[in-house]
Amino acid sequence: MRILLWHVHGSWTTAFVQGQHTYLVPVTPDRGPDGLGRAVTFDWPGSVVEVPPEQLRDAGADVLVLQRPREFELARQWLGRRPGRDVPTVYLEHNAPGGPVPDTRHPAADRPDLTIVHVTHFNRLFWDCGTTPTTVIEHGIVDPGPLWTGTLERAAVVVNEPLRRGRTTGTDLLGRFCEAAPLDVFGMRTERVAERLGLPRERCRAQDLPQAALHRALAERRVYLHPVRWTSLGLSLLEAMHLGMPVVALATTEVAEAVPPGAGVVSNRPDVLCDALRGFLADPGAARETGRAARAAALARYGLPRFLDDWDRLLKEVTR
Repeated sequence: MRILLWHVHGSWTTAFVQGQHTYLVPVTPDRGPDGLGRAVTFDWPGSVVEVPPEQLRDAGADVLVLQRPREFELARQWLGRRPGRDVPTVYLEHNAPGGPVPDTRHPAADRPDLTIVHVTHFNRLFWDCGTTPTTVIEHGIVDPGPLWTGTLERAAVVVNEPLRRGRTTGTDLLGRFCEAAPLDVFGMRTERVAERLGLPRERCRAQDLPQAALHRALAERRVYLHPVRWTSLGLSLLEAMHLGMPVVALATTEVAEAVPPGAGVVSNRPDVLCDALRGFLADPGAARETGRAARAAALARYGLPRFLDDWDRLLKEVTR
């Protein structure tokens, strides 16, 4: 099957393109948001093929996987076909609703010619999709392996653009958490976090690392902290669990489903989470056993084979 999708979410796409299909990815000369082409910092197989917009009409796409509202018009212009009507189409929704929850209307609502795919059951519950058919295909992770050593008595946090996203990603909570454990914040545009929050540099450090280096850096930290209030289920959380890291997380959105008892501490009480951070830093043996449970849970629920099988079934259904 020849699947057309835009390069929007590098981590998710890395898992998706591990299947047995040909993946057509638009590429433009400037490699801008509508034509990023193949990933640079992720390892994608040769079955991911870059296609310039002017060649898409002849590329033979069997199905579209759209991820942003503007891709409806891009597909119509570049393929000369209407998504859902002239070519089978699914709309992949990565995010929790960002509007007046729980009444946020989905941009693909009331489109019976499409299928909306949510990445969590929480998201499906909260988005108003009207009459559009919906389903859930939970995340799959390319297993980085049980790399955790926990040699550094620090907590790892992964968040992109924490200053811009603010309360959404729990950036305002970092000051309280760094009193319990020194933090290393990884992600895009994190370099001024400590300065802007007025935190001591030794208690809150920031780094932006490529994916391969990121996994090894995370695994050196004793515990993974997930302070996010309101996003979809972060892939970095699931990757940390695959690494064998114990998890300390806010009990928001899908986290309570993803982190079962024994795999970490999940609560909406910051004092409980601070105590958990102190506990894991003080007891590497408990951190190790909790991390093993986290890895087992992540492999069972978010393993790559299940993810790819779920997508194969859906794609066969929509292209019949």
